[in-house]
Amino acid sequence: MLIGIDASRAFLRRRTGIEEYAYQTIKYLCSVISGKDTVVLYIRKKLEVENWKLKIRTPEIDFEVPKNWEVRGIWAPRFWTQIGLSLEMLWRAPDVLFIPAHTVPLVHPKKTIVTIHGLEYEFCKKGYAWWERLYMHFSIRYSCRVASTVVCVSENTKRDVMKLYGVAEEKIKVIYEGYSTCHSERSEEPRNIQESDTKDGIPRQARDDVKKPYLLFTGRLETRKNIVRIIEAFEILKEKYCIPHQLVLVGKPGYGYERIKYQVSSIKYKSDVIELGYVSEGEKWELLKNADVFLFPTLYEGFGLPVLEAQSVGVPVVVSSISSLPEVAGSGAVLVDPLSVESIAEGIEKVLSDKGLRDDIIEKGLKNVGRFSWQKCAEEIVELLQK
Repeated sequence: MLIGIDASRAFLRRRTGIEEYAYQTIKYLCSVISGKDTVVLYIRKKLEVENWKLKIRTPEIDFEVPKNWEVRGIWAPRFWTQIGLSLEMLWRAPDVLFIPAHTVPLVHPKKTIVTIHGLEYEFCKKGYAWWERLYMHFSIRYSCRVASTVVCVSENTKRDVMKLYGVAEEKIKVIYEGYSTCHSERSEEPRNIQESDTKDGIPRQARDDVKKPYLLFTGRLETRKNIVRIIEAFEILKEKYCIPHQLVLVGKPGYGYERIKYQVSSIKYKSDVIELGYVSEGEKWELLKNADVFLFPTLYEGFGLPVLEAQSVGVPVVVSSISSLPEVAGSGAVLVDPLSVESIAEGIEKVLSDKGLRDDIIEKGLKNVGRFSWQKCAEEIVELLQK
């Protein structure tokens, strides 16, 4: 069998959720796809200017690819999937095509498997530009219609896909994501935290600003992540409960970031809100392990990978009571109403003040992560590919 995999988003240096899913599934598929099958990874070639000369570059793959795998670079001036990958499918299509990042090319084999990560843009319309919503609505709806199998990363996403896009239940397979641990950092990171790079567990980049204790959020700083209400809840905690904590925000700016910046500048305790931007994988894990509470009361998640990462290092988690988060977090988290600032503040205060509750959700969180692994995810995907 010839298996094709869209790897166009898997080998970026700075990956977020969907890119991380593509990277990890491909990495673990290397060990579970039979040596009798041939695999082609389609990666995106980029045109760059260096010393006044045009050069085509391909991203580096930081793990060993099996001998029965081929890496095939494709270049397109724009619309890589719909032009570049479609032309490749027209010329030499595989027996089965796996799309880990929700966009099926116009030309594709009859057996095409696509992963849908969530329909955030349908539920959080204020968190996206109109053209983003329009593009994602039509492209993902099209992908669900033409794919032979639709993989959803949670039961919640499955229900949303069935309800909004009319996809038949028998066409959908729920396969949970896995999660990385602090012992499996990516080798392509420019630097990792070593013993000499930390002081009291805080990364060098952050040690001048971040002081223990602190509350932590990681993810894109955008409207959908509910950052404004997190900041408002933090202000209540400082005023009403006099907590000594800082609020540490880790992640790149996204849609609606201007409103977040304004909210930070307008509160009394703005000096205790620390923005670190994008940090390396090693820095992220150091910040996670030393946080008093991990905050993830977002407005919608297709899965919620950061929740598992926090649980895996024994950090108590406060998450939204909606979308996929109760499903993913299990009983190892305090659930709050993401639309209520008071609910978010009260949830955090309970974790900080009630040691029994704190210890209970930490223990349950550590057990919960045992339900998820990239190995298991890859094995279930292979079953679909070889079916």
